Amino acid sequence: MHYLITGGTGLIGRSLCQTLLTAGHDITVLSRDKTKVYKQCGRNVKAIQSLDEISDDQKIDIVINLAGEPIADKKWSKQQKNILEQSRIGLTAALVNWIKMRQAKPHALISGSAVGWYGDQKQQPLTELSDYQHDYAHELCEKWEKAALEAADEVRVCIIRTGLVLSTEGGVLQRMLLPFKLGGGCTLGKGDQYMPWIHISDIVNLIIYLSQTPSAKGVFNGTAPHPVTNATFTTTLAKHLHRPAIFKAPEWLLKCVLGEMSQLLLGGQRAYPEKATAIGYQFQYTDLDDAFNNLLNKS
Repeated sequence: MHYLITGGTGLIGRSLCQTLLTAGHDITVLSRDKTKVYKQCGRNVKAIQSLDEISDDQKIDIVINLAGEPIADKKWSKQQKNILEQSRIGLTAALVNWIKMRQAKPHALISGSAVGWYGDQKQQPLTELSDYQHDYAHELCEKWEKAALEAADEVRVCIIRTGLVLSTEGGVLQRMLLPFKLGGGCTLGKGDQYMPWIHISDIVNLIIYLSQTPSAKGVFNGTAPHPVTNATFTTTLAKHLHRPAIFKAPEWLLKCVLGEMSQLLLGGQRAYPEKATAIGYQFQYTDLDDAFNNLLNKS
């Protein structure tokens, strides 16, 4: 099959490209930087800078939309919020318009979102049918999802609300490794907020599974079956690194340093992948210990 991917140079996108190439699929990556695409994804992909570079008679089977400015890299100023929204909502809207204009339409659009859609839900178990608590993360994800669902009259659409992707190649785990190895690992706030994690291999394989399962449509939680609290995540990572994690970062300090963005660290979602399990996806990593064993031993 021929996959068109946005966000191909991101953490998930890089691994997705490698997995699809190994399986013998054709890949086109939409990016502003062709050099970066070839460096991150390899020379066997086709890099384009505009959707206009795809002719209408060129077959595209699946569109996977993962593009988006990293949400936790900078404080949420008004300018940064605009960048976050344009990189997600604006690009998704352009992609949907492109799909609508094509005569030869793809079979499906698999579009990214995040568990932040649910807002801070404390200890409440969450499935794809759960309601939300309003905050900026929900507002951003809601607009992003609505933009993708505009294509639902034209093609099959799946939305993936991704949790914290665990990989030593980037993302939250990579950022935590150095301070934890130096003995500076700490619990965030009270530590009772849930962290809905997922192994990089599982989020990649789930995306591919949804792309190749004609009955799959609507919202899916891209999270492992067993979310854990921040306190449990902290002690488990410290155990695997053979280091102590005795410190606590107080809420007031995180709010002072990060402002509104502290919601990402102090809030949580106890999310479960009910729909993914129901349609037959089998997670390779369901337990946090197993995920860390794989990632940290491999690294």
